[in-house]
Amino acid sequence: MSDWSLPELLSGLHDDIQQRLKTVRKTLAHPGSKGDASEKVWLDLFQKYLPKRYQAATAHVVDSDGNFSDQIDVVIFDRQYSPFIFDYQDQTIIPAESVYAAFEAKQSLNAEHIAYAQQKIASVRRLHRTSLPIPYAKGTYPPKPLIPILGGALTFESDWSPALGEPLKHALAVDAGDGKLDFGCIAAHGYFNYDEALQSYDFHDGAKPATGFLFKLISQLQFSGTVPMIDIQAYARWLTE
Repeated sequence: MSDWSLPELLSGLHDDIQQRLKTVRKTLAHPGSKGDASEKVWLDLFQKYLPKRYQAATAHVVDSDGNFSDQIDVVIFDRQYSPFIFDYQDQTIIPAESVYAAFEAKQSLNAEHIAYAQQKIASVRRLHRTSLPIPYAKGTYPPKPLIPILGGALTFESDWSPALGEPLKHALAVDAGDGKLDFGCIAAHGYFNYDEALQSYDFHDGAKPATGFLFKLISQLQFSGTVPMIDIQAYARWLTE
């Protein structure tokens, strides 16, 4: 009989994330340093546990028309089929076609931070994305439909009590369009996700929310499929501008 315990492993994953976020909040005084450290906790989680086809980074997103998103705390993007990711002086630029998800990370969740996250997510979703026909041995498949870009908010705790109560639901309903949040993790309290089939949010109290959120996100990414084939020449035209 093995001494390993799957419940203990899953619980330990959540406990590690929650403790690291708690330590950041208690020990770092400067707001900028505190924010950077919180982002790093979430980035480490995604970089360690997401399948290798995905990568996570703090980045701006650009489209082939030359438009840029706001800086996004955590962008989950394709690394298997992305033809280019631009890195310069610690700044990462990702083509819009490569993006699977975008998250805003804060220390605590409130109406102001929800609105800010919605604004950030909308700046990514409004970018233009290309999709080319896919060649194969007997011809070509038609261009793949664009996959929805997931968006969310990541925090340690909430300014509301209860954390997943009516004030949160009201704040989420303010933007159900380009800024809609599909996910949110409040590591000390719970997580939420949007159910497209039911057109409503599911709220999950307790039960090791960092692990629950991670598994739910991976499941949603699996259903998202693969990003479309990028029209790299649409970007190359800027070389002659």
